[in-house]
Amino acid sequence: MKMIECKNLLKSYGAKKVLDGIGLSVSQGEFFGLVGMNGSGKSTMIKAMLDLVAIDSGDIEIFGESHRQVSCRRNLAYLPDRFSPPPHLKGKDFIHYMLELQGQRCEDKKINDMLDALELDKAAMQSSVSSLSKGMTQKLGLAVCLLSEKKLLMLDEPMSGLDPKARVLFKKELNNKKRQGLSVFFSSHVLADVDELADRIAVLHKGKLMYVGSAAGLKEEYKMNTLEDAYMQCIEHG
Repeated sequence: MKMIECKNLLKSYGAKKVLDGIGLSVSQGEFFGLVGMNGSGKSTMIKAMLDLVAIDSGDIEIFGESHRQVSCRRNLAYLPDRFSPPPHLKGKDFIHYMLELQGQRCEDKKINDMLDALELDKAAMQSSVSSLSKGMTQKLGLAVCLLSEKKLLMLDEPMSGLDPKARVLFKKELNNKKRQGLSVFFSSHVLADVDELADRIAVLHKGKLMYVGSAAGLKEEYKMNTLEDAYMQCIEHG
């Protein structure tokens, strides 16, 4: 089953083509990584899939439905690149509120287990969101996504602001969910994380997809040992 399918997406801001004939698909149980430079259009593409940004032309389907149908989003959770929960809420209250909105049972044990898994301080969760560091705020958003029990996560730079240990813990939880059939579409500029997590990747550069396939395939194509070096060759030489 295709969780996401995009065909010939076009999106321009004035004379600048941000998405130029983009096509890709994500299968059930797949982790798909979108990579590109800052300003390459990664966030625009994710927002287009969620109908938060209007495309000029093309087709997007989520779970086999048009992305314009609200119903297609009932089984996905989204974390934006600039995650800013309501500052007046306590962290724990925010988790309960978001899970209730999604129709999930808010069992304290389940929540506490996730907080432990991400090493998110329970005492800090009794404080207002405005008092949390960037890293803790990001972990709060990730915790809600992982607790949501949705079939598809769409994560825009999910490890932004996380320290190395937090990244390891989050990737461990993602892999646990993958064994349960979770699908993930995520963007990142940290290519080591992409290399480790993604079954397939797409390289977005100047509005076009320069490569779609496995990270290993990209390294092999450009005869490079690291994904970083293969990526640089890809965007420089196409």
